[in-house]
Amino acid sequence: MSAPLTPPPPPHEHSPQGGWQSPSAGRTAPAFASASDSAAGSVPDPAAGHGERSGYGWYGQDGPGMRTELREAAVTAVAVALGGVLLGVLWWWLAPRIPLVGDVTGDSWVVYLKDTEGEQAVGVDGTFALLAPVFGAVSALAVFLVRRRGGVPLVVALGVGGLLGSLLAWRLGVWLGPSPDVIARAREVGKGVTFDAPLELNAKGALLAWPFAALAVHLGLTALFGPRDPEPDSGPHAHPPADPYLLQPPDDGFPKA
Repeated sequence: MSAPLTPPPPPHEHSPQGGWQSPSAGRTAPAFASASDSAAGSVPDPAAGHGERSGYGWYGQDGPGMRTELREAAVTAVAVALGGVLLGVLWWWLAPRIPLVGDVTGDSWVVYLKDTEGEQAVGVDGTFALLAPVFGAVSALAVFLVRRRGGVPLVVALGVGGLLGSLLAWRLGVWLGPSPDVIARAREVGKGVTFDAPLELNAKGALLAWPFAALAVHLGLTALFGPRDPEPDSGPHAHPPADPYLLQPPDDGFPKA
């Protein structure tokens, strides 16, 4: 007579707390969390890791507000434009002089170029075109060192300030130079006496040298030394935690296929 066979244990026993218990593993893997467990902190809250990224916290962490950026952009544009005073003085000081001479024909005065084959007029434009990119690079470096994070308003202010600085330098150099009334100047110095022509910028495209150089240098500095955004897969909250209210597969101690 053989002994009665012992019935095998059930594959899973229902836990009184709403989970599934594996008899072979000897431990429980709760799938449903109660309100008391969530309040006690035993179950991770999926929104807990994103608290600092919600509302004004996230906005303040990324950078200043739009109103602050606009205010900084306005200050930057004014500061860069004021650099045109120095550019105008240097242009007036370094630009070559164009010699003129006056003569009397009948009852009227006529002014001629003393050196008809001279290239002083080209040198005047060239001096401005060489100085303006230097001021653009210096202004871009200064703006980058003061505000490394950058931003669209700051870049726009840098370009606008450079253009205003070029216009200010142009008009200031013309004002510091000789009088534009060459006939009155010829009468003042006398017939056959050489005098300097007024300072003029014939190549108006040189006015764009400052803003273009500033934007190019600032872009290069930002690309090489600017702050980097964190990688998408880095950080403590790169992968959001699993939802504790979803049913999890039982842990029976056997590898899954």
